[in-house]
This record gives sequence, C-alpha cells and structure tokens, in this order.
Amino acid sequence: MGLDLLCVGLTTLDILGRPIDAIPADEAGRLIEGIEIVPAGTAGGTALVAARLGLKVGLASALGDDNAGRFVRATFTEAGVDLALTPTLAGQRTSATILPIDSAGRRPTFHALGASMLTDIGEAHYSALSSVRYVHYAGVGSPRLDRGPGEAFLRAAKEAGCVVTCDLISPGPRAGEELERLLPWIDYFLPSLAEGSFLTGERDAARVAEALRALGAAVCVLKCGADGVLIADSDGVTPVPAFDISVLDTTSCGDSWCAGFIAALARGWAFLDSVRFGAATAALVAQGLGTLGRLETFDATEAALRTMREQGKTGPHSRKEIC
Repeated sequence: MGLDLLCVGLTTLDILGRPIDAIPADEAGRLIEGIEIVPAGTAGGTALVAARLGLKVGLASALGDDNAGRFVRATFTEAGVDLALTPTLAGQRTSATILPIDSAGRRPTFHALGASMLTDIGEAHYSALSSVRYVHYAGVGSPRLDRGPGEAFLRAAKEAGCVVTCDLISPGPRAGEELERLLPWIDYFLPSLAEGSFLTGERDAARVAEALRALGAAVCVLKCGADGVLIADSDGVTPVPAFDISVLDTTSCGDSWCAGFIAALARGWAFLDSVRFGAATAALVAQGLGTLGRLETFDATEAALRTMREQGKTGPHSRKEIC
C-alpha cells in the first residue's frame, strides 16, 4: 500500500449552508451565500485535508451503497485517497450531517447515522501496517472497534513502527474506559477542549490537559478553538496561540488541524513547528466553507504560516522564529 497516513473511523457526507442564523417558521424561501457538499468526519475529513497537503493517504471506514456513498467515494478517489480499506456496504446508507452555519461561523449539527458506524478491522488492515508511517485513529465509539479490536489494531500499529494519533467526536459515557485501553498505544492524543471537559469533568483548559495526561496520554494537544491549543507533556502545559483570522466556518477545523499537524511531522518538522502548521491549516480551512475551506497546498500553507498574525501579537512571524 505504501501510505504516509492511514485514517481509521468516522466518515460522513457534510451538507453545509451559510449564513443561516435562524430556521424560518414559515415555508418561504431564503437566499443564502453558499452551499457545499463534501466528505468529512474525524477520519474522512482528516484524510481529505492530508491528501490536499500532499500526503499519500488511505482511509479505513465504510460507506453505504446510496447516492451519498457514490459521491463520497468519487470525491475521495479524485483527491487521491486510497479506499482499498473502505468497503461499500449493501443496503446501508452513508453517514451524513446537515450543518446550518451562522454568520459567526458556528453551527448546530443534524446527523444521520450510517455505514461508518459499521467500520470493522480485518486482516487487510493489519497487513497494511507494514507500509504505513502514521495511523490516525478516529474510531472511539464505533461498535465494532471498541472494547478490544481498536486496541489490538493500535498495538499492532506501534509494533509495526507507526506513529499513532487519535482524535474524538462526541465521546459517549464509555469513551473514558475505551481510552484507558488505547492511550498506551497513542503517541499524540488530539481532543477538543469540549471533549476533554466531558472526559475529565474539568472546565479549565489547563486542568483538562493535566487530567488527560493523568489518564495516560503521553502527549496531549488540547484544541481550544480561537484560543489555540494547549500542549500537555512531560515538560508541563504549554499554550500555543491560534491565528487572528475572519472565521467563515468552524466545521472542519479540528480535523484539518490534525491533518496539518501530521503532514508537517511527516515532512520531518519539529513537534512545535508541526503544532503551528496544524493551526495554520485550520485557519485556512476556517476561512472557507466545508472540509477544505481555502486550503491549497502544503507550500501555500507554509507561506500563510509566515504571514498570518497570531492572536495577541502585533505582526506576523516567520518559521525561523519557531524553530
């Protein structure tokens, strides 16, 4: 297979419209600025963004045999994402989400469960690990991955020499129990502040990060939206600011941050530089609609990293300043 990155877990079709500041009570039509239809999800979105950034990416998920599934498969194929480990399940619909984006870039979600919840791991997945550099695990909460299969796969990934990252989405009541199994095999745990708060019961970001370290995370990068990220590792808790941008849509910021972080690591960038590259990737995505936003190439993102102003600073920084 020869992949830089294998993303495992949730894949959806996102249907987005903006700006939608309220759902009208009547049935009259309303004009809005834009509508986007694009693959997304903690595995699917990360895969699509990483491919845009030049990585050779595979996706291990599941799609339905409906129109949505055909569209998602065609889009991934066009983007160069390897779908050998993403079967089409007969009689299943594809997981999909409707997102009305308001004028501030925020959104509620209306999600329909589908084939992605039936993602499974088999011999082909284990065989692929011998030629994969990074595994991004986004399968916590999947019925066929929790309580053993996911843990066994990540253990095998580490034994094969892969770097393992992990992100969450809407963790349920058993997520903490599952993470106790998984965290020993995860190099970088990348949850959001809201997810970390749910898992730990803490509200303060620094306390959340410290509690996640205590749960077993070797390195935790807590994504805090406009407040940037908090890194929690053996050196303590370190804040890294976000970029000062005009936000259009925050839908895929977390997934794009993960993709950018992994893409920089895969290019040999230092850890802190990779964290900031993840932030630059998310900033470009947040300025457009949907999974890719205004993202172009790795080189264009690196150029943006040099020119965008960080929150709390008076001017842009260069990569030289963060090496």
